[in-house]
Order: sequence, then structure tokens, then C-alpha cells
Amino acid sequence: MKRWVKVTLASVAALAVAGYAAKGYIFLHLPGWIAPHVEDNHPVTWQQGPAAAALPADQRPPNIVLIVADDLGYNDISFNGGGVAGGLVKTPNIDALGHQGASFANGYAGNATCAPSRAALMTGRYATRFGYEFTPADVHPPAWFPSSIIRTDAAFSRTIASFPTTWEHKTIFDEDAARLPPVHDKGMPASEITIADMLRGRGYHTMHLGKWHLGDTKGMRPEQHGFDESLGFMIGGQKYLLDDSPDVVNSVQDFDPIDKFLWANLPFSVQYNGSKPFRPDRYMTDYLTTQAQATIVANRNRPFFLYLAYNAPHTPLQAAKADYDALPQITDHRTRVYGAMIRALDRGVGRVMATLKAQGLDKNTLVIFTSDNGGAHYVGLPDINKPYRGWKATFFEGGVKVPFFMRWPAQIKAGTAIQGPVSHFDIFATAGGSAGATLPHDRPIDGVNLLPFVQGKAVGTPHNTLFWRSGRYKVVRDGDWKLQALDMPHVKLLYDLKADPTERRDVAAAHPDVVARLTQLLAAHDRDSVKPAWPSLIRSPIAIDRPLGTKPKAGETYIYWSN
Repeated sequence: MKRWVKVTLASVAALAVAGYAAKGYIFLHLPGWIAPHVEDNHPVTWQQGPAAAALPADQRPPNIVLIVADDLGYNDISFNGGGVAGGLVKTPNIDALGHQGASFANGYAGNATCAPSRAALMTGRYATRFGYEFTPADVHPPAWFPSSIIRTDAAFSRTIASFPTTWEHKTIFDEDAARLPPVHDKGMPASEITIADMLRGRGYHTMHLGKWHLGDTKGMRPEQHGFDESLGFMIGGQKYLLDDSPDVVNSVQDFDPIDKFLWANLPFSVQYNGSKPFRPDRYMTDYLTTQAQATIVANRNRPFFLYLAYNAPHTPLQAAKADYDALPQITDHRTRVYGAMIRALDRGVGRVMATLKAQGLDKNTLVIFTSDNGGAHYVGLPDINKPYRGWKATFFEGGVKVPFFMRWPAQIKAGTAIQGPVSHFDIFATAGGSAGATLPHDRPIDGVNLLPFVQGKAVGTPHNTLFWRSGRYKVVRDGDWKLQALDMPHVKLLYDLKADPTERRDVAAAHPDVVARLTQLLAAHDRDSVKPAWPSLIRSPIAIDRPLGTKPKAGETYIYWSN
């Protein structure tokens, strides 16, 4: 019998020293030492640009606004023919970016989980080139906590691995990795050059809002990676409101161990340029939107780069009550909460675009919209990545194919559609190209400037070959062929994406020559990569064709994901 316990600091230490989790227990609440004290809300005073512009907006380098959603499924937006609850939740403002600019039918994430994907996006490089292969599993205690004795990442990973399941495939905890000396500084190295570094070198004022998830120590924070200002959260996420707020509606997925951990431990807070955490004054998605509008107004007279990284619709599922109440036609509670979160996200995009227009910046601003990876299986909703198979934390199309739009009326014709594969790391080179920046010459840059393709000045496809890797699970797309080299089960799956874009038919047996050639490409990519900067502690099974919380099926396709 599994039991949930509320764990005090003393009992956490006792359990951790004895192996972190006594058999039959799962951490539910780790108060105090994970989240520091959160101050009451206080206003943010953004640095003000010039009172008057030296040049009209259409004669300056373009402003660049990069909007990244968190775990947004391919089918969560109505542009792709879907929308939550069979289209009951429309996304007109997100859709407009694709209709009024360029849409990329084969837009790919840099990875299938949050942090490595963002590392690729920020640097224009495969994150495996600098060791950012796994999403950090740490919780961050204060300096006085005995982290040399108590491995919080191991404690958390053991918690996930110990969660009860009836599935024959169990999560595997790596005891050997847990015995290695801990890596305390997990994040993007200070030696990496980010979009913000590059644009600040061109005179841009650079701002980050929302999720970072690329490290919070030793030069890894956004303020130390080229951002003049940062308002957000360094860890993977935050709550959207306090649990018991009268303005929130919650949905708890009790079949998901990560969800249980998030509800118990995530704070509701932000910090400005490393300040003490303080509480937003409204629903998080709306708060980030309001602050984004304020940054635009403050910088209306100078070129700026705004990285607006929403945490929506990542779990925990929390909707603003007003948005939930606006969707009475959705009868399933979880779907309704999720749909309300998408509604708030879309509204935020609309408000940002309206502010650009009101400030006369609309035509000469490059707006890029995407998601860090596909929708997550642990939400428990079946169709969020439809028609594609797979989820976040898999390299099936559902895990890495994401919404991908660019809008710049002064340079991109409305309704432009690009079919060739593009990747998150192309955003780096595209932003640099639009700003007239020179790309770094001292390291490989994997991304390409997409502007010549969307403007019809370049022929062919931006990429013929793309790679993904997480531990021993490796994937390559080369032309229309896609090879998935799985670790568990140890098998190679080959798909012809031209004939079978949703990866339904494995044709490896019929094309051994293609399998051999693509296997060689994977080996060459490994030689261009480095070892992970920190080890994976768990490998988790994920069913490709059903969400978490549903019954296993005999003979179903599954993968093991290292993290």
C-alpha cells in the first residue's frame, strides 16, 4: 500500500540519508527549503527608452518579439484545424500570426522536453554540442542545506520512479548515476552566445519575461546571458494563482507523479533581475502579458528584443475562473480547465499585438511564435497533438512538431507557407539576419536564416537533415526518411514521412540500406556532440498512442525517455 506523507525538513533529511525515500512512501510536500519566502506584489519599473525616437519606426532595425508557449500541442490551435475539445476553443490571435505572415508546416522543436529545447532555441545550436541534453530534475534548496549529503535531484527522481503503476513497463532509477558526485550548476554554460547577446551587440534593448529553465547560478541567469532585464522564474515553472484563490479553477491529475509534486511544491512568484521572489497581482498568463505590454511602451522609441516565455499550458492545470466560466459547452472538467488556459494564452498574444499596433510598431516588428515541444501525455488528454503520434518526451512527430509562425508585415508577405523542415535553432540566425548581426564564427551554428526562404529569395529547403538525442534514444530526419533508434525496446523504426507523415507504418525491414545510411548519420552526429554535462537519473516509459491515466494495451508502441 502506497501512502502519501507530508514531509518536514527533518524527515526529508532522514529519508534522504537513508536512501531518500523509504519503500512505500512518496514525497508530497517539501516546504520552506525549496521555495524561499515570497514577498507581496510590488510594481515593476521597466527601464525607459528615449523620450523621442531618433528615427521613425519603419527606418529603424526591426523590433523582435519571440513568444514561446510551454507544452502547447500541435492540435491546440485552430490554425492547424483543431483546437481544444474538438474546436470549441478557438485561437484567433495565434492563428492570425500564421495568416498574416509565414507558417511552417514542418516546424520542429530543438528537443522534446523544455530545457534542452530552449537551450537550442537561445543559442542556434544543437544543445548536445554543449552538454545540455537532459532537463534538470533538481529542486533548489538554499545554500545552507546539506546538498553534499542529500541529493535533491535523486530524491525527486526516486519519487517519480516509485509511483505505483499497473503497466508492465516501469520507470527505471539509475542507482549508479545517483552515486556520482552531484552537479550543482545545471544549466547553459556562460560560454554560450544567446540571441540576446547577439542583439545587444547591435544596440537592442533585451528583455526576458516568464520561464527561463536554463540555470540560475554562475553566469547562467538571463541577466548574465545578454538580457538587460528579466522578470520571471528560473526553475521549470510556477503556479498560475494560489491554490485557494477565488479567481482560479484547478484540475489535479492524480495519476501523474509529477503533477502531485508540482501542486505540493511550486510557488506562485516571479523575480526581477535576481530580486527576492514576489507574488504577481493576477493570473500568471495575464500578468506576463500585462508586463509585456509595459515593456513595449517603455521601449517604443528604440529597437528591442522581447522574449516572452509563457508557462502556459504546462501543468499544474489552473484556469482563471472567468475563462473557465466562458466555456460551459465543455463538459469534461480537465478539458475545460485546459481550454481556459489556451484561451488566456491566445488572449495574451492578441493583447501584445494590439500594443505593438497602438505604438506604431506593428509593421516593423518581427514576431515569432512557437512552443518549446509538443503536448504532454501526463495531462491525460488524448488529442492535443492530433493527427501525430507521440507526446512531449518522445521524438515522434507529436513530441517535436510544433506551431511555428513568423509575422513581419514590412518584409514577409501574408499567407506565406513553408513546407521544408525548420528548427528552433533557426530563430537565432533569423533574428540575427533581420537585425544585421554577424553570426559567431568561433563555433558551429546549426540554424539558418529563414528570411530568404519566406521572401522567396532562397530555393530548396532550410534543412535536409535534423537530429534529436536524449541519452541512448536517437532520431534523424533526412529528407522524407525518419529513423528512430530506440534504446528500450532496442529497435530501429523507419518512417517515410512523405507517404506516412503520422508515422503509422514502420518500413525498416523493407529498407535496410536506408536504415544503415541513417545509422551512420546518427553516429556522425554523436561525434559532433559532447557527453551530457550531468547524468540522466531515470528512464521513463511512455506509450505513444495513449495519454497517461489510461489503461495499457497489449502490444502497444512505447519508448523509454531518459531524464
